[in-house]
Amino acid sequence: MIQSDLFQTDRETPWQDVGQGVQRQVYGYDDRLMLVKARFEKGAEGTLHEHHHSQATYVASGSFEVTIGDQKKVVAAGDGFYVPPHVLHGCVCLEAGILVDVFSPHREDFL
Repeated sequence: MIQSDLFQTDRETPWQDVGQGVQRQVYGYDDRLMLVKARFEKGAEGTLHEHHHSQATYVASGSFEVTIGDQKKVVAAGDGFYVPPHVLHGCVCLEAGILVDVFSPHREDFL
């Protein structure tokens, strides 16, 4: 079983540059769960994609136009959304901000 350290701090958790104005920090995880913080510059995109993970996302700051399947909605700080497995989804950052993602199982490609 893989597992992160028990505690993560903002200062000690490195930001990974994933390009196109998006960075992420990987927080706690094990085989079944992963918490990730993603920082977007205004205009940055989370390009449309799909994966086998369930995903729940909390909008910590900023605003985003989010597409999930055939639905599109603008979400802002304090909002959230859910993405079922294998559903095409993505976002466009309208106002610089941070998304907090939870994935189940963990995202092997983020480690």
